[in-house]
Amino acid sequence: MSDKQNNTMEKIVSLCKRRGFIFPCSEIYGGLANSYSYGPYGTALKNNIEKLWWRKFVENREDMVGMDGPIILHPKVWEASGHTEGFNDAMVDCKACKYRFRVDHLIQEAIGEDMEGDLDGMNKKLQEEEIKCPQCGKKDWTDIREINMMFKTQMNGFDGEVYLRPETAGAIFLDFKNIIDSLRVKVPFGIAQTGKAFRNEIVAKSFIFRVREFEQMEIEYFIHPEADWESIFEEWLKKQEEFAQSLGAKKEDLRRYEHPESKLSHYSKKTVDVEYNYPFGGFDELFGLAHRGDFDLTQHAKYSKKDLSYTDPFSGEKYVPHVIEPTFGLDRCVLTSLCAAYTEEEVSDTSRVVLKFPRDLAPVKIAVFPLLRNREELVGKAREVFDILKEHFVCEFDDNGNIGKRYRRQDEIGTPYCVTVDFDSLDNDDVTIRDRDTTEQNRVKLGELLDYFKDRLISL
Repeated sequence: MSDKQNNTMEKIVSLCKRRGFIFPCSEIYGGLANSYSYGPYGTALKNNIEKLWWRKFVENREDMVGMDGPIILHPKVWEASGHTEGFNDAMVDCKACKYRFRVDHLIQEAIGEDMEGDLDGMNKKLQEEEIKCPQCGKKDWTDIREINMMFKTQMNGFDGEVYLRPETAGAIFLDFKNIIDSLRVKVPFGIAQTGKAFRNEIVAKSFIFRVREFEQMEIEYFIHPEADWESIFEEWLKKQEEFAQSLGAKKEDLRRYEHPESKLSHYSKKTVDVEYNYPFGGFDELFGLAHRGDFDLTQHAKYSKKDLSYTDPFSGEKYVPHVIEPTFGLDRCVLTSLCAAYTEEEVSDTSRVVLKFPRDLAPVKIAVFPLLRNREELVGKAREVFDILKEHFVCEFDDNGNIGKRYRRQDEIGTPYCVTVDFDSLDNDDVTIRDRDTTEQNRVKLGELLDYFKDRLISL
């Protein structure tokens, strides 16, 4: 990572805390590693992204339905899916500084080799290459060992281990039959779900890119076993790339990474990641897309001893559908949107920082100012304007500091429009509207104000 990239990321993290997007969690107690809270603007941004996703992939499609399953599922679910035995990562500790690393990441960053899953090979490579600890520079390692990444918990009235879900998809497969029976959906169709997932990562890193508690937006799209899955797969990839661009990502900052056959899960026919060029380390996964075959429904049918097949209502054909799985990380969507929006530029011989969010995603759509806070007639008129607009858009009333400072603050939180009530407004019944991206200003009559913004903003 270059010094420029590192500096940009530090500025984004600093802005997120200063302006109420994302805070380090438990900070008054010394903090908790890679744990974050979303502040008021971060929560609004995250909610807008989730609403946009739900509208695009569920509400606007006739072949999609939504559901909301629980975080704690029956432990047999994770046995059937393979998580209990196979959801492991290899870790190693530096004996000198006690810092812990995920071994495949350590080796890849040191010598550029991808050795995920090859325990013997990684152990040998760690010694042969004399890889140094990135923290302290020593070469004194513990033995490599695997840990399961699921969080264990306890539940009253249940003997045995219970887990917090490591992904949201599990409940979708469990309720596949219920949805077919209650809604009469027909293959091909998809089931979508959003919500919290938990993974006991060895090393969480890069701000909110990899954390242990995160939110997913997942789809299981069920298709006929003999369907032209390649074209369906490609269509979903395009939809994912389109959604990434709706977050503000530029085409040149997106690329596809297809997992080599040697790295595929045993049930996967094909897996492709949509990657984004992050300022903290270059291209890395934003979304994932996998062809899972009939593995999940077959496994749950086997372990539950229930029939999870589908019967075509027209032909009577009975089969177990195959699944295409588009996965979206909501936290990574937030991070991508922040990184893509962050802009430093010169305006009228002064520098400014502005978050150029797509207007639909901006936490605040319109800020309303009285020119002076100590003139009652201006404040009163500005309040009238604010009351009109807030019924239709997320607005903020701001009378703190001079106009220039208010503009800079709204630029830093990404507000697309600022409306100023001045002395001419009292006589002419109009206001000044300032555009975030161009900084151009124009006068609009109050009677035309709602139509002006309805042409330019969508209220999510």
